[in-house]
Amino acid sequence: MTLWLLPRPFIAVALGFSLAIHNALSALAASDANVLLQELTWTELRDSLAKGYTTAIIPIGGTEQSGPAIALGKHNVRVAVLSQEIAAKLGNTLVAPVIAYVPEGSLDPPTEHMKFPGTITVPKDVFTKTIEYAARSLRHSGFHDIVLLGDHGGYQREEEAVAGKLNAEWKGTGTRVYAIREYYRAATTDFAALLASKGFSPEEIGTHAGVADTSLILAVAPSLVRLEQLRSGPKLEGRDGVYGDPRRSSAELGRLGTELIVTRTVSIIRQAIAKR
Repeated sequence: MTLWLLPRPFIAVALGFSLAIHNALSALAASDANVLLQELTWTELRDSLAKGYTTAIIPIGGTEQSGPAIALGKHNVRVAVLSQEIAAKLGNTLVAPVIAYVPEGSLDPPTEHMKFPGTITVPKDVFTKTIEYAARSLRHSGFHDIVLLGDHGGYQREEEAVAGKLNAEWKGTGTRVYAIREYYRAATTDFAALLASKGFSPEEIGTHAGVADTSLILAVAPSLVRLEQLRSGPKLEGRDGVYGDPRRSSAELGRLGTELIVTRTVSIIRQAIAKR
């Protein structure tokens, strides 16, 4: 069917959607494409490695519910954006594609976030093998320092286990893997302390989809937050998948958190690489 045979409202929507996609891709190409592994050809990657781009970040997210006001891809988008900022500040660093499928609980009976539609889970052994072979692949390509950044608390130990296994195997080879738990700690414990210093209560800050969590996503991807639900809907509770009170969340607060996460993580990565 040709475009000019479609109803005018449909044409307007189609053109608007195409323009939005074009603008998003153009912005990405202008800003962060140089650090994204998936945006490079293999020859461009070869040349980048030869120029010293020998550090790679593996961002790890998760596809899970975060209440009625935050989209399911929160962890994936947040770790993608922050990993790019971290890579840019580190220099000579590229970012691998986000690992979006992580352990989220059992299916039968459903536990944890699997009680809510849209959450996707994988067994822990599948998850650890995925991280392990992503790291092995990056080493095979020529990277010397491989950084694991996890945006979700449920698999931090698995990251450390993979790093420990590979570092033992690769001892003396010049390649190291770093599981940077400080990234997650900065996003949770440290950001919560910062919010508390500004007068927010523990009940507001929360542990999942509260002020801390919601403010961070407002800062990096506001389109993932349903502001109408957040501002004028009923108070969200545990039965909604929310543990905290996000009603006073803001992008301004979130930017304080992202700055804290990026600064802390860059410092820890530099220290880790300097010690190897």
